This record gives sequence, structure tokens and C-alpha cells, in this order.
Amino acid sequence: MADADAEGAPVASGGAGEPDGGPGAEPPVSGRGGVGESPAGPGTDEEPETADGTGTDEESGTADGTGTDAPAGAAAEATPQLSEAAAELAAQKIERERIARRKAEREAPVEAGAKLSGRAADLLAAVRAVESGGKPPAVFDAPPAPRRPEPAQATAQAPAPARTPAPAPAPQADADAPSPDAVQAVRAVLARGGAPESLAPQTAAVLGEDAAAQLAESPWRLLAVAGVRPTQADGFARALLGGEATGPGDERRAAALVGWLLAQAAAKGHTVLEAPTLESALAQYGVPDPAEALEAAVAEGAALAFEEPVGPPVGEDEEQPVRILVGLEGSAMAEESLAEGLARLANTFTDPADWDKAATGTGAELIRAAAGHGLVAHTGGEAARAEPRALFAAAGEFGLRVCLAAHAPAEGAVTVAGLLAGAEGPGRDADGQFALDLLIVLDAPQLDVETAALLVESVPDGARLVLSGDPAVLGSAGPGRVFADVLAARACPQLVSRVPDPGPIGELVSGVGVGELYQVDAPGKEVVIVPVRDAGEAVHRTVQLVAESVPRAFGIPADAVQVITPGHGGPAGTRALNAALKERLNPGPGRFGGFDPGDRVVHVPSAGRALPARVVSADAQGLHLAGAAGARIVVPKERVESQVRHGWAVTAHQAVGSRWPAAVVVLPGDAAQALSRDWVYTAFGRAERHLSVVHGVDQALPRAVAEVPAKPRTTRLTALLRALVESAAAQPE
Repeated sequence: MADADAEGAPVASGGAGEPDGGPGAEPPVSGRGGVGESPAGPGTDEEPETADGTGTDEESGTADGTGTDAPAGAAAEATPQLSEAAAELAAQKIERERIARRKAEREAPVEAGAKLSGRAADLLAAVRAVESGGKPPAVFDAPPAPRRPEPAQATAQAPAPARTPAPAPAPQADADAPSPDAVQAVRAVLARGGAPESLAPQTAAVLGEDAAAQLAESPWRLLAVAGVRPTQADGFARALLGGEATGPGDERRAAALVGWLLAQAAAKGHTVLEAPTLESALAQYGVPDPAEALEAAVAEGAALAFEEPVGPPVGEDEEQPVRILVGLEGSAMAEESLAEGLARLANTFTDPADWDKAATGTGAELIRAAAGHGLVAHTGGEAARAEPRALFAAAGEFGLRVCLAAHAPAEGAVTVAGLLAGAEGPGRDADGQFALDLLIVLDAPQLDVETAALLVESVPDGARLVLSGDPAVLGSAGPGRVFADVLAARACPQLVSRVPDPGPIGELVSGVGVGELYQVDAPGKEVVIVPVRDAGEAVHRTVQLVAESVPRAFGIPADAVQVITPGHGGPAGTRALNAALKERLNPGPGRFGGFDPGDRVVHVPSAGRALPARVVSADAQGLHLAGAAGARIVVPKERVESQVRHGWAVTAHQAVGSRWPAAVVVLPGDAAQALSRDWVYTAFGRAERHLSVVHGVDQALPRAVAEVPAKPRTTRLTALLRALVESAAAQPE
């Protein structure tokens, strides 16, 4: 076993192992600590990285993109600034407002439950009390921000008769920024409670213009600010309220904890939690009557509750088993809107076409399916991406307005984020919908529920939507499991590609996908194992591979070799590896906020997006980057720290959706608990020609592949889609 210049050793299969812990609550409240104290102990990846491409990356050492909470003191540095994603967020707010208006015209989501009793009945009764007019929604009340002007049509749009999109108003950059008076008022309240005053802008941005009054009434509202933990909010409350604080059972505290726990669950991919799970978590934080506290939180509008049938339908005289699910309004509303939007596309498509003459060769089956259906799901590995591309070309030849969108920048495709923002793609018509007849989405597993809802809401009636992706890769950075839920619901035709990924790397990755770590024959050293004893040796060997071995053996330049590691912290995390790689490949003083011209970086304009780029220069405007296809990006200097990190080494969550000629996957000994089948599958699959595995986890790697599948996410989309499909089937012709 050696590096790429030596004899390559095949990956060996292994035995069984145990998955790391599933979603759960934080440790119980200690009753001590104010805002600003760090809860993280040694050996943890304690800091949340806003420039990690996920927003909730692998900081905790898990592979599900969760992460630990930073102290509020760390959050204090995250002063809200309008980022380059402001236009994207503005566009999304318009769509959210439209979703909210449409939802207001529909019936309430909870319609059953007459046979429930006890706490479940009480909880549903509280929901219905709110829905009957007790409290307005709390998420979609913000005034919509205008969408940025749509640019010229992107190259990914097939030749077709163009519709002129309606002009959109220019963005108002400061529309959502808190007023100076609001920030100053919050600063005064924070000072009284002993919290860092630097949290004031972020707190005012999250809680709104009356943030100071909210904090004075309920100091635990500070939990709504990213990075603040319950122990810190408790300390702030005691300092601010003194004898008025009534202890762990204070209903204000319980309501804030419900919202915080659901936000933590969303960071782990859940759109809802089962009521017993949430009650157990509340109990761990010292809430004396968790069930009553949850019921009160629902009644106050802090969360929404839903019932979901469990098992097959029962007879009229039998009681249908149900489970009670609780979630935040944003995800719940988006999930229902997404289900209805997908059903709408499937049911309003009335124009099947005869594309048989184009249905030959690559993608023939997908072309035939898309010709006759408004919604199609397509699965397959990296090689299977040729099939939706063949559909894209065929639809263009038939004169359809077609757009190909991907999670990360890809040749011939727009990005999903750019499409939603109006910066890429066909633009929108006078009704605010995409001016297209067919939308093909690659990397569909990376769609979270809110992004998917906005996307589907923007596809016009009668148009076609094809969702394509590899279900074995890591899931979305945001809440939901959209693609997996669509597949599970069987609400549309599903095509499974029969095109295997080629070569030894393809064979290895395919085996990982089914839980086997195969021994592969790699005569051209396509797959090489580099055993290491410790993290220091892992860093040394990684630098040697990137700078010397891979370029010399394969003619692949160092800039085309991507290093992938499980987390940011630790002696062999992205920080340590990037520091070592910069020292070797582009040494410099880091005079531009730690960066020098020529540095490889990732730019994260918003959570879940990690765009590869290179530093060009810096001036009074900020840090100048060259992105994909030479796109010029300017990151204001006050946002460089939060939006830009060195990019020679990244996490698998950052790498998903992209591929490089060569990849070096680093598995130091302390990474064993972070490994799972989907993580290994994603990391190994980023290599096109050569894969080196810097291996220091012994049997943890085969155990993870065999025994640690993707962490489950609790969602409602599958059940919602199935109900809509059954309802449509029951309608008379």
C-alpha cells in the first residue's frame, strides 16, 4: 500500500459496525452559564462554519450535516450583512408570499383526528383553535422583497420561441435591514442581561423591529439567534428578569425551547418531529410537564401539529392508528405546497407527444417517459447524467423551451439558485412563472423542501418536470428528503438508469452504494490506498499526493486534485489540510483577510452552496474571485470571513454535485464516527480518473459502508403525496 507512484492496493471488505447516534436532544440544562460561554469540550468540531457549503456541516463529527451550536459570543461576530445572495433571497420571498396567498385559499392541513383521545386529542384541539383565527402565521408575514431583474437567457436554454419575461423591479438592498433605532434598543436590553452587545444587529434582524420588547418580555427569545444555546439563554433570562424568572417550567422558556429544538432538527434534515420525541427532548432540558408545554406552544403558534395515519387503512368501526408530528411553519407550509405543486404538474399535463423518432440510444426510455407525463423521476449514478442531457437535447430539437438546472455549476446547465434568483435561465413570464415547457433538474437529492417548493411553484401548468439524481449521495443541506420522498410515494413514473459508472472507481462506488467495499482491480492505479498511522502523517501524505505524486503519475495538475475530509476541525480537518496545502502550493502572508492571489477557495453566498473559485485580488470593494467559467465575484471585506474559506480541502457536503479529475479522500483515525455509507459513496464518487484514499481508520471504513446507512429524516412529503394521488384516483373521470 503506497501513494500513486507506488503499487496500488485494492480496498478490502470488512465486518460489521455500529451507526453513530441518531437525532436527539442536547444535554440537559446545567442551570449555569450566560450568553457567550462555550459548551464545546475538547476534541469536538465545535465551531459552526458559515462558509461550509451546507450551513449545518459536519462540525459535530457526524455525517449528516448537523453540527454543534456555537456560543453566542461566536454568533456575535456574525453581524447580519446583505450578501451576494440578497437578490436570490428576494426572489424567494416573492415566491413564498405567493405560496402563502395560495395556501390561505385552501383548507387547513389537519382534517382528521375525531377518534383521538388524551394528549393527542388535546394537541390537535390546540392546533384547530389556532387555525380558527386565534393567531396569524409567523413566518410569511414579512413584506416581499422584489426580485432582481432577469438577465438574458442562459446558454442552457434550448432554441425555442422566446417569451419576453415581465420586467421585475430592481432589488431594494436595505428593505429587510433592521433600523438603527431597533438595533440600539436591542443593544440596551442585551447589556442589561449581560449578553454581548455585538449580538444586537443579528437579534434585531431575526426578531424584527420590536426585538427589544420581545426580549424584555421573554429573554428566551434570544434562542432564535443562530448559535445561542439554551444554557446561555437561561443565564441571560436570570440576569434580565431576576426574581421574575420562574425556573425551567416557565412557559415562555418552554415555547422558545420548542422552536429551538425544531430548528435544531431542521439543521439535521427533519421537517417535523414526532410529539413523543419532542417531549422527551423538552424533559432533558428540565421542562417539568413536556406534554403540556408542547400543547401550549402549539396553541401559541410557536409550532404546528399534524396527524399522520400509520399503517394500512382500517374499517369504519376501527380506530386508525396515527402519529402526531410537530414542525415549524416554514417547513410545514413548504412541504404541503410542494406536494400540491407536484400533484398539479402530474395532473394538469394534457399534451402527450410522439417523440419516438428521438427515443433512440442514450436516454431513450427517459425521452419516452417525458413525452407522455408531466412529472418524471430518474435515478442513476454519474454516468447516468448523460440520459437527462439527451432529453434536454431532444426537447430542444422539438422546439420546446427547455432548461437544465443543477445544484453546482455544470457545463450546459444553470444552477438552481441562479434560476430561482432570475440570474440564470429563461426568466419568468407575466404571472411570475418560468417561461419554459420542460425543466430538468439534476442533483435532485440536494433539493430541500423550501427550495423545491419555490421551484415547483414556478413551473407553469401543463409543463413537464423531470427530477434526476443519485439517491445514494448525501442529502440536502436544508430540511427534507424531497427526492427520496417523491420516489417513496410513487406519485409519478420512475426510471432507473442501467448505465453503470465505468472503470475501477465506478465499480468501487457502485459497491459502496449497496453496502459492499469491493476489492477492485486497478491496473492503472485508478484506486490507491495510502495507509497512515496518525493525523500528522495523513496531512503529510495528502500534501505529497496533491503536489507531487498524482501530477507526476497521471499528468493531472495539482489544481485539478480535490482533497475531501469528513470535517473542518481536528488535526486533519479542512483547516489543517488547507493550511498545509497553501504553504506548499501557494505560500503567502495572507494579506487579504488570510488570502493571497492564486489561492483556491470556496465561496458560500448562502447556506448549502459552496462554489469553487480562485482569489484574484482585493481592493476597497472587497475580495475579488474568479468563479466557474471565469465569472467575477466580489465579496465585501466584512463578509470575507463568513463566506470564503480555502478550497484545496473541502468536506463531502461541499463537494456533492461536483467532480474532479482526481480526488484524495482523507480518513484520519478520529474520523471513524463521522463515516457512513452515503458519506463514503459521495466522497469516493467525486473522482473521475484517480482516487487516493489516505486511510487511517482501520476497519471503521468497511463497517461504515456495511452497517451505517444515511441517517433517517422525519418528513411528511411522502404521506402528503400519497394522499393527493389517492384523492386524484378517486375523482370521477
